Amino acid sequence: MEKISIFIVSDSVGETGELVAKAAISQFRPGMQDVAVRRFPHVENHEQLNEIVQLAKVQDAMVVYTLVKEEMRDFTKRLCDRKGIPNIDLMGPTMDMFTAALQVEPIEEPGLVRKLDDDYFKKIEAIEFAVKYDDGRDPRGLLKADVVLIGVSRTSKTPLSQFLAHKRLKVANVPLVPEVEPPEELFLVPTEKCFGLVISPEKLNSIRKERLIALGLSDHANYAKVERIDEEINHFYRIVERIGCPVIDVTNKAVEETANDILRRLKD
Repeated sequence: MEKISIFIVSDSVGETGELVAKAAISQFRPGMQDVAVRRFPHVENHEQLNEIVQLAKVQDAMVVYTLVKEEMRDFTKRLCDRKGIPNIDLMGPTMDMFTAALQVEPIEEPGLVRKLDDDYFKKIEAIEFAVKYDDGRDPRGLLKADVVLIGVSRTSKTPLSQFLAHKRLKVANVPLVPEVEPPEELFLVPTEKCFGLVISPEKLNSIRKERLIALGLSDHANYAKVERIDEEINHFYRIVERIGCPVIDVTNKAVEETANDILRRLKD
């Protein structure tokens, strides 16, 4: 049986070209017997193309290419045709169709699909991290986090964690309660990664009363009393002083505003 060699030439990683080539050749060689598929990823210039096409000539290989730049596609075709090498452009006809339909020229930047995929999976990973390490569930997450949020109950730690997760940041948060000593890991977190969230006692009193009512409980419970709130906030400041982290007042801030404040501080 005649051996078949296929060169996959791409300005990205070459996955698309390899998958299409294998799907097509499997119709003729179902077990891929005597089929050699070789990838040439991240091809960026004419010199590389010259070397690949020359090698394809020596090895009697076919060339399948997925190149987003029209100039590179044209150069590859001319080179292969001149040397009598079977070749096919998988990207050009599809891009031409979209150009005609959308009336917009392509930006011709290699690897955008992979960048989008990587970005998507980073976001999902960050969201799952925020859920796993929400509300101090597992202190081990504190040392893995990009951002650690601390604060008393009802200072928007959870929604803020999720908002930042959508910005691809791994966020853990720890509620501070006077009766419970914070985990040791909290004091090992670099101060620039830790942010304390504080709110005015009056605002917190109002929020907690509404929360109790929503749960069908009396708004006179200790949870919403001003004395209890003062005690919790004083405890919060004692912990913040030990850590040395910045404090953000979220009293009149939307979650998005607080998130942007944190992002700015991280960038600085």
